[in-house]
Amino acid sequence: MIISHYMKNEHRECDTYFAEAEQAAASGDWEKAEEQFIAFSNETLTHFKKEEEELFPAFEAQTGSSEGPTQVMRFEHEQVRGLIGKLAEALEAQDKDAYLSLCESMMILLQQHNMKEEQMLYAMCDRVLPPEIKESTLEKMKKVEY
Repeated sequence: MIISHYMKNEHRECDTYFAEAEQAAASGDWEKAEEQFIAFSNETLTHFKKEEEELFPAFEAQTGSSEGPTQVMRFEHEQVRGLIGKLAEALEAQDKDAYLSLCESMMILLQQHNMKEEQMLYAMCDRVLPPEIKESTLEKMKKVEY
């Protein structure tokens, strides 16, 4: 399997949970919003862990650089983590306006982040990682748990 396909699929899964949580909050179904938000948070944080512990180090070892795209992605991961915390607070308070406003910020951040990963970083990983490292990295990523 190609790294970009595997990781793009994970992005879509996270996007689905996020959209369902937002939709539930907008309609005032806080129980469903919380359930979907927890799924979104867990999947997103697991995805970040796969990248930060397996994919990025493999890419950096192959390219000899920890600057550049992986450094930017790590910074953006921290921004997303911060927004997840703020969303959780708004959800707990059942503050629809705050939650939906934060959702807008999160959606913009994630769309830009995912586009950079999908169009640049994952393509670079598929190109520069030798087949055996690609396969072992994918296998390790599949075993990562949050």
